[in-house]
Amino acid sequence: MTRRCRGCGDTALRTLLDLGTVPAADHFPLRDSPVRAAESGHPLRMDHCVACGLAQLADDDTVTAEPRGIEPQALRDQAADAIGRVRAAGLLLGATVTEFGSPHGGTWLPLPGFTAAAGPTDVVLDCFGIMHEPDQRAAFAARAAATAPGGVLLVQFHSLAAIVAQGQWNALRHGHFAYYSLASLRGLLAAAGMSVVTAWEFDLYGGTVLVAARHGEHPADRAVEELLAAEARVLERASALQQVVDNHVGALRDWLESAASRGLRTFAYGAASRAVALLAMAGAHRELLAGVADASPGKQGRRMPGTDVPIISPTDLVAAEPDAVLLTLPDLLREVRTSLPQLDGRWFVDDPVRPRKVDR
Repeated sequence: MTRRCRGCGDTALRTLLDLGTVPAADHFPLRDSPVRAAESGHPLRMDHCVACGLAQLADDDTVTAEPRGIEPQALRDQAADAIGRVRAAGLLLGATVTEFGSPHGGTWLPLPGFTAAAGPTDVVLDCFGIMHEPDQRAAFAARAAATAPGGVLLVQFHSLAAIVAQGQWNALRHGHFAYYSLASLRGLLAAAGMSVVTAWEFDLYGGTVLVAARHGEHPADRAVEELLAAEARVLERASALQQVVDNHVGALRDWLESAASRGLRTFAYGAASRAVALLAMAGAHRELLAGVADASPGKQGRRMPGTDVPIISPTDLVAAEPDAVLLTLPDLLREVRTSLPQLDGRWFVDDPVRPRKVDR
């Protein structure tokens, strides 16, 4: 069966990134369950549509649901910042709001001064939710329909340009069906009868973008034009993303083995979906990585997919007195240093070149 683009329906798809077969990133087996070969047998590939520019998950044979994580403070802080910027731009008009949620949790509600309502509303929010929709054309049409004629649709996404620029190949995961450039997102919105009028950049996840869209044809402001130009330069290097994979996996494996050979006890923090493929492909096991701490009770008592590495609580991590702790999500650094001061001086941030030590 010929595959078609999830956004425009064209058949001109090219492979941008292929990880082979890896564990499902949303299924964390119980800690003492045996590690089976079939656990790592899920194909994971990112395709790129030549026609509309949408990067997308090729196929997904997984059906499991990820235990709900704890919303990081960094995400809450960024949401408050984003709402402040939109309000300052004069785009928070009216009194009603609808939010399309994300499976990862978190919310921008209650939005001060607005009432959640059914039907077309003055403000429609989507923060990292729409990428979970297999049918992208239908997903954008639904959000456009939920937006009142004079309203605004706010969509936040992890930028494909940031993924390419920073070698974030492990942002590719099952259940995430789309990876947007501003250009491809603008095209999807145009097909739904909406125009991007402005955009804001944030440092979250290494680079996220929030766009504001309105019904009809409206000129984009300078911020949009500057972002489009900047991402076009970065995306010229998109084909190099595949080369980053082997380097990253090899560097992590070497770091873990070097620490073990020196008798050091290494742990990680953050049982995040993007850590699943990385740890499995690096061949992590308990002798190299004694455990991965996570604040989510739903993940504690389980293990990292495709490995025998247990998921433990932050309290257990401190009690273990680790020599080194690999932080799989750099955005959590300020939060974990504040909440776990006992580990100061032992943090290493995951990096495609080599884990980077955090100064005291």
